Amino acid sequence: MSEPLITTVAAENAAADKGLKKGAIGLLGSVVVATASTAPAYSLAASLGFIIVGGTAPVGVHAPAMLLLAFIPMYLIAQAYKELNSTDPDCGTTFTWATRAFGAITGWMGGWAIIIADIIVMANLAFVAGQYSFVFVGGFGLPGVAALANNVWASTIVGLLWIAVMTWICYRGIEISARVQYFLLGFEILLLFVFAGTALARVASGNGEPYSIPFQWSWFNPFGLDFAQAVAPAILAAIFIYWGWDSAVSVNEETRDPAKTPGRAAILSTVLLLVTYLLVSIATISFAGVGTKGVGLANPNNSGDVFSAMSGAVFGNSPIGHVLQVLFAATILTSASASTQTTILPTARTSLSMAAHRAIPSVFSRMHPRFQTPTWSTIGMGVVSCVFFLLVTAISQSLYNALIGSLGLMIAFYYGLTGFACTWFYRRTLFTSVGRFVFRGLFPFLGGVMLVIVFVYGAYEYSLPDWLQDANGKNVTIFGIGATGFVGIVGLLIGFVLLALYYRRGRAYFRGEVIPRVAYREGEPVRDLHRVTD
Repeated sequence: MSEPLITTVAAENAAADKGLKKGAIGLLGSVVVATASTAPAYSLAASLGFIIVGGTAPVGVHAPAMLLLAFIPMYLIAQAYKELNSTDPDCGTTFTWATRAFGAITGWMGGWAIIIADIIVMANLAFVAGQYSFVFVGGFGLPGVAALANNVWASTIVGLLWIAVMTWICYRGIEISARVQYFLLGFEILLLFVFAGTALARVASGNGEPYSIPFQWSWFNPFGLDFAQAVAPAILAAIFIYWGWDSAVSVNEETRDPAKTPGRAAILSTVLLLVTYLLVSIATISFAGVGTKGVGLANPNNSGDVFSAMSGAVFGNSPIGHVLQVLFAATILTSASASTQTTILPTARTSLSMAAHRAIPSVFSRMHPRFQTPTWSTIGMGVVSCVFFLLVTAISQSLYNALIGSLGLMIAFYYGLTGFACTWFYRRTLFTSVGRFVFRGLFPFLGGVMLVIVFVYGAYEYSLPDWLQDANGKNVTIFGIGATGFVGIVGLLIGFVLLALYYRRGRAYFRGEVIPRVAYREGEPVRDLHRVTD
């Protein structure tokens, strides 16, 4: 049964044009934004060690297999983003689409998951940017400056400055943001390939470390590993490495051909990331090994940043090697700073969409008349990120490692939700062609199921008291619960609290009057659809 939608169409159309700059970036710009948002160099540096040793049963040399396994749900969910965006190119992405498919509360929680995940990762990104600012400058013969990288508060202060600078760039407009990313991402990918090529060449020529390991195809075999204790936690960490490609879709309303370009960029960026990650991870494992000696990737002193431990050994101490070390430090710096910028972009646009659809206070939908960017949403993201960053630094530096793992839970939640939303939204037309069944139904649903499984196993494992330990071997817990699981679950649950606080003010949205719960019918624009009662 269906009934005509009368009162909601006007409200939806009013929210449709949010004031963002139309046609500002093309396919290349979208791919750059998506890839830069994942921060390939930073993500590998911060997560590869945890993928290798993070589980109760470490995956070791099989880390490339984990990267391949994590790519599968990422690709499947990227297809869901592509299909949903083709019908409804709204910068709210998961928030808007999950609301249409499952209702207001589910959609609101999808939007909240995006926002809280981005706020949490900003602390890690800014801290790394602060550290590597000192490492980079210190590489020019200033050891005193380089030593400041180990000073927590010095790195925090510089990290705060990076957040401020990138917030200002995002405030100034999407075009200047994209132009900055062209340089930062190009430099980053080039140095990653130089690093990987040098490491593999040294191993092949017998000039690696005593514990270097020649590459073997068996590294891609995940069978025989315990799923709960090894595979699921490793995949959650690997999902964090891929996370960020959806930024291309969050700027869909500012893209040329918004119904097609963002989806294509999402697919292309995930494939580019897969190639980059496999090459660099193979080179890193081959050169450093997975043991605990020296630069070995299982050495607890290296797990938080495998590249800083390795770069000297890979490039050597010759003049050229020293230059490459400095440039590689700059790569991590540009990676973290670039991702700081491209993390602000999707968060600001998610909150913009939520405000435009009356799911949060309308002040977050205010736009700059000249720059055509969300003002309160962009600045608010920067301010909240700074506050959270200071809070984490003040509590304990050990929390930074917990934050990385907790992000996997939040990412799995809203990516999985998007997959299910795609299948349910298109349910009435899935069997009209093979292509629609596969790309709008099967792929998104399988991606969602995979992410639900790793979410459940990850939440259990992460909550164990001995899951994460600090440098002194002490368990990192909050109220006796593993800090990684606690941050991930509580971070999501806070969304229900905020939802309840705003529920009365946002009655129109929560009653489905602004974004109706609908099912797609062929040939009907999404904003002309009728309410569906099953």
